[in-house]
Amino acid sequence: MKTLKQLLANKNRPLAVVAPGDSVFHALTVMSKNNVGALLVLDGEQLVGLFSERDYARKIILQGKTSKETLVSEIMSDKVAYVTPSSTLDECMALMTEKHFRHLPVLDEKNSVVGMISIGDLVKETISSQQFLIAELERYIAG
Repeated sequence: MKTLKQLLANKNRPLAVVAPGDSVFHALTVMSKNNVGALLVLDGEQLVGLFSERDYARKIILQGKTSKETLVSEIMSDKVAYVTPSSTLDECMALMTEKHFRHLPVLDEKNSVVGMISIGDLVKETISSQQFLIAELERYIAG
């Protein structure tokens, strides 16, 4: 069973991060530039939250706030679930499904951020694994 360590090794994109004191507008710019739906919020090296498109929609637009005047720390999700590099893809999928998350930070044993995965990463890997299994079964049947 594949672990996150293996999945993260194949991701070749830098982590998209912002600081809690950054404006929401800046965070949206970083999201757009990196083509991601969520950002890690780091205070130095410490993970302090997660900022997502959902946070923006529910806490800025619907509450009549402005993105240029609101800080990330005011609307980020600060109770962040995370996984470790040794977590399996099935464990991650189960956690994301149960908690309705679309993104999970990956922290090592020292609580340092080593990556972030999305539900899209997990679905893509699942499809790839299934395609490989089907090809192997077809080869076996064809003899």
